[in-house]
Amino acid sequence: MRSLVNFIAKIKSGASQVCAPVYSHLKYDIVPNEKKIIEQPDILILEGLNVLQSSKDYLHDPRHVFVSDFVDFSIYVDAAENLLQEWYIDRFLKFRAGAFSNPDSYFSHYAQLPETEACLTASQLWNEINGLNLKQNILPTRERASLIMTKSANHAVQSVRLRK
Repeated sequence: MRSLVNFIAKIKSGASQVCAPVYSHLKYDIVPNEKKIIEQPDILILEGLNVLQSSKDYLHDPRHVFVSDFVDFSIYVDAAENLLQEWYIDRFLKFRAGAFSNPDSYFSHYAQLPETEACLTASQLWNEINGLNLKQNILPTRERASLIMTKSANHAVQSVRLRK
């Protein structure tokens, strides 16, 4: 997290070039020794689970610097939890047939699971990791967003709330 804060601080301070690490969704990690050069962007879009965290989440460390300290406008894309779980399981099953089947994939061990077991595994991962993370770390930051966009079952925008 500190690297992301340092990266954004350099961008905000007007550095002519800032290096960003390259992330591999295949390896589920940062690619060693691979960087992307960012040159004074007019708009920088950040996507991530911790972007809206603030000092309210770290009362024990009042001097902690957060990504949200540098954000001018934030959008929280919301949906009902049951939809998020359904979409997670659907995506897991699609990846199982696609990206997971690559032997170099971090998740390759899921590719060979029978459909029923894959559904159970995805549900278990949701319940033990993703759903908990949603409740404990993500949902508490929702109201800090400048704009909350709620999606419906078909991923269409259902509502938009702009904070004054």
